[in-house]
Amino acid sequence: MLHPSDDRGQAAVELVVAVPLLLALLALAGQLAVAGYALWAAGDAARAGARAAHVGGDAERAALSALPDWLERGAEIDPEGPVEVRLRAPALVPGVPPIPLGAATELGAGEG
Repeated sequence: MLHPSDDRGQAAVELVVAVPLLLALLALAGQLAVAGYALWAAGDAARAGARAAHVGGDAERAALSALPDWLERGAEIDPEGPVEVRLRAPALVPGVPPIPLGAATELGAGEG
């Protein structure tokens, strides 16, 4: 038969297991948010570059100016053909490599 005193320490053990799991899930959710935002920004930058190229402007400069500063560093822009933007989403967890992402687009006849 169990006595109420037999459960002592159970909550502490559950807390020790649950806290690291919750922190890992929080870090994963944050990393997904950063990667999603970086992918969205790469798409915006590619569209800005394609618009500039379509009107005869500097596609590379337009694409870089559309990126936030923290993503602009290390971004690679290929303005030939479809404007392609490649960048790395920073990792939130130390020791994890940055996540490479990219987007490409071009404006054709009738688009604008």
